[in-house]
Formats: sequence, C-alpha cells, structure tokens
Amino acid sequence: MIAWLGFAGGLVLLGFTAASVVKTFMIPRATRTRLNRIVSRIVFGTFRLMTIPIEDLDRREHIHAVAAPVFLLSLLLTWLVCLFTGFALLLWPASRSFALALRESGSSLFTLGFALPAGPGPGAIVFAAAASGLAVLALLISYLPLLYAAFNRRETQVTMLEALAGAPPWGPELLARQALIDNSAALPGLYARWTELAADISESHVNYRTLVYFRSLDPSASWLLSLLAVLDGAALHLALNPSTAPQQARPLLRVGYLTMRH
Repeated sequence: MIAWLGFAGGLVLLGFTAASVVKTFMIPRATRTRLNRIVSRIVFGTFRLMTIPIEDLDRREHIHAVAAPVFLLSLLLTWLVCLFTGFALLLWPASRSFALALRESGSSLFTLGFALPAGPGPGAIVFAAAASGLAVLALLISYLPLLYAAFNRRETQVTMLEALAGAPPWGPELLARQALIDNSAALPGLYARWTELAADISESHVNYRTLVYFRSLDPSASWLLSLLAVLDGAALHLALNPSTAPQQARPLLRVGYLTMRH
C-alpha cells in the first residue's frame, strides 16, 4: 500500500516538474510556477544575505552578477532531483525496495543503463526517465543562446548611451550634451532605437523571465537606469520645447511606459 501511495505521489511530482519545465522553456508568455518561485527565493535570498555587510557597490554588484547563472543551475538541479525521485516512486511498486527503485531511476535518468527492471511496465518507465533527462538538458542548452542574444542586444544600447548621457545616465544631461556639441539631429535616431529596444525588452523579459535577473555590466549604467534616462529626456524635450521635439519621442514614451508596466 505504501509503495502504491508513493506511485501516486510520483505522478504528482513528475507533473509538477513537467509544468515547470514547459512553462520555463516552451510557453512564450509570462508564466510563473511555484517550483521556480521557490528556487528563486532561495537563491536570491541567499545572495542578498551574503551582500548585506558589503558596502562597496562594485563588489556587491560583482557578487549579485553570479546570482542569475546560479539560479539557472539550481533550477536544473532541482528538476533533475524531482525527476529522479518521481521516477523512483513510479518504479517502487515493481521493485523489491525503494533503494533499488532509486538505483534504477538514476541509471535510466542519466542514461547509464547499469540497472534495468524486468517487465513491460517498469521498462516503459525507465525509457520515459531516460527521455526526460535528455529533454531537460537539451531544452536548457537551446535556451541559453536565446538568453545571451537578448542580453547582448540590451547591453549594446546601454553601452552606447553611456557616451551620450554619462554614467549613471540622466535625461537632462542627454539633452544638454547633444545641444552643447550641436548634435541634436541625432536625437530622432536615438529615440527610434530605444523605442525598438524597449519593445524588445518588453517581449524578451516577459517571455524569458530569467533575463530580468541578468544584471548590466556596469552597475551605474544598468538597462533600467538607461531606459529611464532616455524616457526622461524625451519627456523633457516634449514638455519644454515641443516645436523642435522629434516625432519619435511620443512613440518612445508610450512603448517605454508599457515596458515599465510589464
């Protein structure tokens, strides 16, 4: 009876894990799962506790920059542990002991193949375990290039803005610098680029929530501060000198507002 109760618990655990994997990698919309929230709170809560006594901003940011990769690795480890335990619970009724079921589950999940149960039912379970382990690793490997491509698009514009608006960037300084060097004609192009970037950030950071945790290379010129600086500059331009404000400023404000709201 205990083994069959474990079988039912294994089905629940595997369904819980599958929902987390599918929502993280395969559903292109803002989705949250309880498992991801638990791992996120543990990882980032630990990093916050580690940096409480550190007063130096650069040192604290260097430590926090590691949190996002650690979160991904912790999430992968959590999935593998859940799959390992879930398939062991499914194999328990057909095994002589739970320890043997754990051995068979680990052998199948990591495709080692040194422990195989007898019978068609357990055989199907170990094939499913082997496929699940490979699928999770393959999905994570294909997920990383998407993350870093979106990260590079974001940080390229942030780095370019530092030369135009300082570090940390500031909206009034952006306008003042362009006026001082007689470069106001570059503002329409800047507003247009940041409108596209704001839309890109809104789409990528909602679909791939892990991107929110990846910090900018320079803590004084993060993507959030940079976007706020460009929005401030466009708003000031429209408010103080609307006759010379480029038409690209209004779409930027609207798209930037939607990005911040998300």
